[in-house]
Amino acid sequence: MARYKETLTVERGGFRIKVPETWWEFDVRPESRDDSIRRMVNERVQQRPELEQYRGTYVDFLQKAAADAWKSGALYCGCMAENFGGDTPITGSVTVSLVGGRDERGEPLSNDPSVIASQLAVKEAKREGDSWRKVTTVDIPGVGPAARTQGIEDIAVPGDALNRTIRAVLMQTYIPVPGQEGKVALVAGSSQVLDLADSFFDIFDAITSTFRFTD
Repeated sequence: MARYKETLTVERGGFRIKVPETWWEFDVRPESRDDSIRRMVNERVQQRPELEQYRGTYVDFLQKAAADAWKSGALYCGCMAENFGGDTPITGSVTVSLVGGRDERGEPLSNDPSVIASQLAVKEAKREGDSWRKVTTVDIPGVGPAARTQGIEDIAVPGDALNRTIRAVLMQTYIPVPGQEGKVALVAGSSQVLDLADSFFDIFDAITSTFRFTD
């Protein structure tokens, strides 16, 4: 498990993306991720002993994020886990996945941003504290238009027999992959720190805006 540099290029996915230097990339493979995450947290706590009381929180959060990312087909997964003097650590994650789909006739679904946006559901909060989602199209510098959702959403816990959900700040940006019909790079940022939703939207937008395809 390696600390992020200013720019990280993931060759397998054919893209690069920038994240803050305090964020971390970690292994999402089932056979090695748990040990890798424990080693990373141990290293972090050695550097900052005041984080010792949050060791278990960090490990649980990162292991869950890695498992969820693997199940979603992530090519890249990174997290922040910082203590800024409050009672609980501030956590967030960004994943990049290559996704696509086909219709009932087996034809690739359109990856045109306007078409994708028209198929994504908007959700309005009926009262304070409700989940919500808005749908827009954005322009990624050097890449072009992309569909985006952002909001406070209830996300299903993968593999949970009781169909439980967790509420999270969530931004998902669907970036068409050049030359691959029906394929999009899905850049997803999430955090369970709802009180900092606006700040996380700004962070996720800034990170996503650095996304570039590579040859």
